[in-house]
Amino acid sequence: MLKQYPMLRYVLQKGFWYLLTFVFAVALNFALPRLGDNNPVDIIMGQAGKGLSPTEAQKKKAELLVSFGMAELDDQGNVIYEPEVDENGNMVTRRVAKLDENGAPVLVTVKEVNEDGTPKMLERQKVDAEGNPVFEEKPVLDAKGKPVMEKKGKKKVAKVEKVAVMESVQAERQDTVMVEEPVFKTDPKLSSAFSQFLRYIGNVFKGDLGLSYQNNEPVTNVIKKSLPWTLLIQAPTILLGWIIGNLLGAFAAYKRGIFDKVFFPCAMFLNGVPYFVFGMLLVAMFSITLGWFPAMGAYSSDIPELTFSWTCIKSVAWYYILPFFSCFPILLSGQATGMRSMSIYELGTDYMKYAKWLGLREGKIISYVFRNAMLPQLTGLAQSLGAMVGGALITEMIFSYPGLGMAMLNAIQKNDYATIQGCTLMISTCVLVANFAVDVLIAVFDPRVKAGLQMGGK
Repeated sequence: MLKQYPMLRYVLQKGFWYLLTFVFAVALNFALPRLGDNNPVDIIMGQAGKGLSPTEAQKKKAELLVSFGMAELDDQGNVIYEPEVDENGNMVTRRVAKLDENGAPVLVTVKEVNEDGTPKMLERQKVDAEGNPVFEEKPVLDAKGKPVMEKKGKKKVAKVEKVAVMESVQAERQDTVMVEEPVFKTDPKLSSAFSQFLRYIGNVFKGDLGLSYQNNEPVTNVIKKSLPWTLLIQAPTILLGWIIGNLLGAFAAYKRGIFDKVFFPCAMFLNGVPYFVFGMLLVAMFSITLGWFPAMGAYSSDIPELTFSWTCIKSVAWYYILPFFSCFPILLSGQATGMRSMSIYELGTDYMKYAKWLGLREGKIISYVFRNAMLPQLTGLAQSLGAMVGGALITEMIFSYPGLGMAMLNAIQKNDYATIQGCTLMISTCVLVANFAVDVLIAVFDPRVKAGLQMGGK
């Protein structure tokens, strides 16, 4: 069915391979922090565990293991802890108090015994069936053991008194019921690497990139705050640098003369300057020495919250100048030198000589040169997108621009692996999407690719 739509087939094929590349990037993003004996959580706890009690540190570690998808969970979503075992492989247990439904210790009455094992007896007052103490009457005796007489009416009778009836019983006490329970490890049980990977893949496609412990918020929130600033630098820089650089390169190749002799060496020099070096030179000259532009930040500290007011837009534009021009000339020079070389080659071809002999307008000839020399530049753009993005990220770090580059730098300093993984994955995704768009543009503008698609790729 797709044979009737070669362009659609081409796009779907490219999309499939880019999807596989994305899955590979996710797998690499998952595997790199887990190389060696340590895992990301152990490294994070070196920072996150400072100032915490042992109990709080264990709780924090369990939370991080769950957020990284490394802890094994039961059907109810609770963390599973493994029991301790001794050298012989037997489960280690301990005696603990048995608790009732209300959480109170369960008590039991126990008969006491002496050291030799005989019952320990004690004397206590006897009670009747209703629980009342039992007494008996006994005559009161004097010192000689004779009954003491008392007068009752006209008679003298022996004086009596009530005496408690005592009995000998075995002593008892209340003891707490103790039970044996296994001793569990303090760290949660880790799931297998394959299970962790499947869970990580699933979370990525659901948009769950974990929790940033340094910001105590989801990594997706960190990316949402940082990505617009990164796109604000990279999108205009790459697009304008590619368009203007190609136009200047084609013009320099066609005109030659003094413009080419001045422009080409300058472009070659700028093309060899690293982004961070050029950025630091701009900061040293225009910010520190001359004081014309701010050295860091994205807007003035006097602005409490970003809005679309004129004051806010003006401040953002003022702070944007140095970061933009630290990338733009280098990207422009790279595209211009490549376009100049391709244009000189196109100008030397037979069809260009024939066009000049026919007396075609200069603008028409330049348009032919630009269109044919532009196709290799599109391919070169796809190949150099990674370097361009990397240079822009370094620029953010130099100017403390609140984009993905700065977010990654802060995460690296705090060992916040979740944020590092999320930012690198987002950068990889942006580069893959841009490359995919360039591949589609090549298929649209390159007649050779169109012809190949119409012939079924043969």
